[in-house]
Amino acid sequence: MSSDDLRVTMKRVGDRFDLGEYEIDAYLAVMEHGTLTASEIAERTDIPQPRVYDTVRSLSDRGLVELRESRPMKIMAVDPGDAFSDVRTSLTDMIDELEARYTAPARDTEAVSLVKSRSTILRYVEEVIEAAEYELALSLTPELLERYEDELAAQRANGVSIDLLLTPGRDAPSPDEFEYLDVCTAARARRGITTPVIAVADGEYSIYATQDAIRDNDRDRYGVIFNRSALGFLISGFFGTVLWTTAMETLAEDGTDRPFPRRYASIRRCVKDLLDVEGNLYATIEGRDVETGESRLVKGRIVDLSFETNEEVAGLTVDTGDRRVEIGGQVAAYEAVEAHEIRIGRNEPPAPVR
Repeated sequence: MSSDDLRVTMKRVGDRFDLGEYEIDAYLAVMEHGTLTASEIAERTDIPQPRVYDTVRSLSDRGLVELRESRPMKIMAVDPGDAFSDVRTSLTDMIDELEARYTAPARDTEAVSLVKSRSTILRYVEEVIEAAEYELALSLTPELLERYEDELAAQRANGVSIDLLLTPGRDAPSPDEFEYLDVCTAARARRGITTPVIAVADGEYSIYATQDAIRDNDRDRYGVIFNRSALGFLISGFFGTVLWTTAMETLAEDGTDRPFPRRYASIRRCVKDLLDVEGNLYATIEGRDVETGESRLVKGRIVDLSFETNEEVAGLTVDTGDRRVEIGGQVAAYEAVEAHEIRIGRNEPPAPVR
């Protein structure tokens, strides 16, 4: 399709749907009743009697209704499939052409981006969900759970570990009515509408948005996208220590053992998972030295786990063969190494990701 043809198509579609308030009211009234007179339309709508004739003739010119010139004149509904068949074809052709011309904007150049469009925020949430390779933390409304159910089910089938928080909890589907474990590893419900919408993929790529933004409320509409792990961990930490731990109800939790080797971005999730695992465990940790900031690769057998029930403190100790190294999460202060990525194996330290 040439540029001129595309412009003509877009104009045709725009003209068909450029209906005024009176035209919309009259059209819906006729569609609901099948056949009406001008007087009946005036009675069933707020259209002034003198404006009804001009309004229905405009609809007739667009092929949306049929006029029977009788006394009184009758306005008859036209099957929407017939009325909009040409627009449907034009709209499909137009979308195909626009998609062919669409150039995806680069999203990884900025460490932090602020967005205010509801549709853009929702698109980024979906993008973060699909970007996760092994770990996903989500705070969603029940409506957003329904919106992203297929994407979450696909990631669950791919072996991604998913923590799902739903707010407001009173609107969350009952576990008897919804198969939570089809879309997540663990699901909790939290009270109130002030909980933000959050998605964090592998502790790095993340988005934070207010619920007002999702409701299209102009008062507080914004979302922040983090494209760097050094910033994304802030959202991950906020989710793990502030939101997840204050949930009022556990909706579902997968009690089956995940196969080894396992991969984690969150040390809290890692340690919590390992508390009930028996036998020797080995770890490969990629991170940095807390004092010097230099990159560190620590490999060895796990000899100790530290975890508080409020989930605010979590750490592990690894015996490398010549010494023991204490491992903490991001922004660790008391441990020797800040972990960025943790891999856990059964018989030996898993190979690091190259």
